Amino acid sequence: MLLKHFINLLEDCLGRRANKNMLPLQPGDVVETCADVDDLMRDTGFRPTIPVEEGIKRFVDWYRSYYGR
Repeated sequence: MLLKHFINLLEDCLGRRANKNMLPLQPGDVVETCADVDDLMRDTGFRPTIPVEEGIKRFVDWYRSYYGR
């Protein structure tokens, strides 16, 4: 999943646009990553069920509720 996707999700949930200064990739930047939760599921029996889109929405809702913003 790309960082732009996370930023867009946050912008949508917050109802405002981020001030972005897009720069070329820097040494050590990672273009895309994918979490591998197979070991987590095997060791704990936990299996993530909430899509990132819903998780970010829930986080923003919690943050606003907790901090009153």
